[in-house]
Amino acid sequence: MKYLETPISEEDIANLEVGDIVNISGWIYCGRDAVLPKIIMEAESGTLDRKVDLRGGVIFHTAVSPAGVGPTSSNKKEIEESFGPLSKLGIKLHLGKGAIGAATIELLKENNSVFAVIPPTTALFEDQTYERELLVHPELGMEALYRIKVKNYLHRKK
Repeated sequence: MKYLETPISEEDIANLEVGDIVNISGWIYCGRDAVLPKIIMEAESGTLDRKVDLRGGVIFHTAVSPAGVGPTSSNKKEIEESFGPLSKLGIKLHLGKGAIGAATIELLKENNSVFAVIPPTTALFEDQTYERELLVHPELGMEALYRIKVKNYLHRKK
C-alpha cells in the first residue's frame, strides 16, 4: 500500500507501479465531461479562478451530489481528452473507471501523471469525505468543479 497526501509530489508519482494500491488523503478535485473542458480553457487562457491550483492535484471523474460521489467512465470523449492538458497543468493523479486509450497512457507518462481505477462504491466514499466546496461553474449544478477533502481513499494504479 502506498500512502499519498495532496498535493502529490513528482517523486511520489514516479515511484508508483501498475497494480499498486494507493491510499489518498487531502483535497481532491471532482469534475467530469461538462466542466473539464472549461477548466482547461480557463487555465490555458489565464482566467481560471485562483482557488483552483492544479499543481500536484488529483482529479476524480465524478459529479458531487448530496448522495455522495462515484466514478463516471473516464473514457468519455471530453474526459479522456482532458488527461493530457490537465496533466500538463499539474494534475498528478486521475481517478475514474473504464479503460483509457494507449495514446492517453503515453500522455500521462510524458507528464509524470497516472490514472487509477476507483471502485464504484459511493457509500464508502461518502464515509471518507469530510468537506465539500463548490469552486467554479455553479451553473453546472452537481457537474460543476468541486473539491472534496478525503481521508484514506483507496485506489489501484492502472
